[in-house]
Parts: sequence; C-alpha cells; structure tokens
Amino acid sequence: MSRTGKLPVSTEGVTVSIDGSVVTAKGAKGELSVALLDLVSIEQNGDELILKPENESTRAQANWGTSRALVQNIVTGVRDGFSKKLLISGVGYRAAMQGKDLKLTLGFSHDVIYQAPDGIQLQTPQPTEIIVSGIDKQKVGQAAANIREYRKPEPYKGKGVRYEDEYVFRKEGKKK
Repeated sequence: MSRTGKLPVSTEGVTVSIDGSVVTAKGAKGELSVALLDLVSIEQNGDELILKPENESTRAQANWGTSRALVQNIVTGVRDGFSKKLLISGVGYRAAMQGKDLKLTLGFSHDVIYQAPDGIQLQTPQPTEIIVSGIDKQKVGQAAANIREYRKPEPYKGKGVRYEDEYVFRKEGKKK
C-alpha cells in the first residue's frame, strides 16, 4: 500500500483539467501537464484530486505513489514554483549574469558560460550565490545539477559549487 498515494492533492488556486490519463494544471505561474499510466485512475472531488490504482497488481501499486507525486509537483509548480540555491566557495570563484546566460569563473583557464533551458530563470544576488527557479521541478533540479557538475565541491578545502543545504565531508590533509 502506498502511503504517498493515499494523500489527496489540494488544487486551491489552480485550475485542473483531466483528459483521459493527461492531467493539465493552470495557475498564476503558467501551465504544465503530465501523462499518467493507465494503471492509475484519477478523479476530481471539489478542490482535491484523488488517485487510486486500477487493480491490485504490483506494478499498479508501485506507480500509484509516483503518479501522485507527479501530479502534486505540477500543481505546486504552477501555483508557487520551485527554486534551488547554489553556493560557490573558493578563492576567485564567482558567478555573474551575462544577459540571460550565467558566466561562471571556477578556476579554469576559461570562463564557463551556462545557457539556461526554456522555463528556467537564473539569478545571482551575490557573486557566490546562484538561484535557479522555474515551474517544472525536474527542470529546476536538472539545471542546478548541471551547474554543480562544472566544479563539484572537493573534500579537502570544500572549494566548488554546492547546494545550499549540502554537507561536504572534509578530509584531513597529508601529515608530515
């Protein structure tokens, strides 16, 4: 039994339309849609969406919670949006906006230019902070991971690009 799948999805402030297995949500920030598998049925009950497995098969049970999470993510995305904050640490490491692109100085012989995908907004309130935001949770997470991939935090001094809530395990250096 899925504990996540049992929970209803609140649709306050969002217009939701169900067309077969495609769920579309329109809100203040935009419009998103997700196609669910036929193993999960969805019904609208007032301001709530309720998902149920079509049968008692293992595959239907497995996809029940996943489908509910996907629907919850599109509803939350069009209502509030998602954002991830990245922090840069290291001497001379910094980020700056160059039009719509992100210019990263990360200790390479050249600057790294990151072009944001469609639907993703990048901000640099400080030279050592990057805020990635958008309505699609998957795109926001992937864009943040792509930026982090240029220079992951290293374990000795912690230099590199890391998530705001990420803990970097520090190793002790070489002893004489």
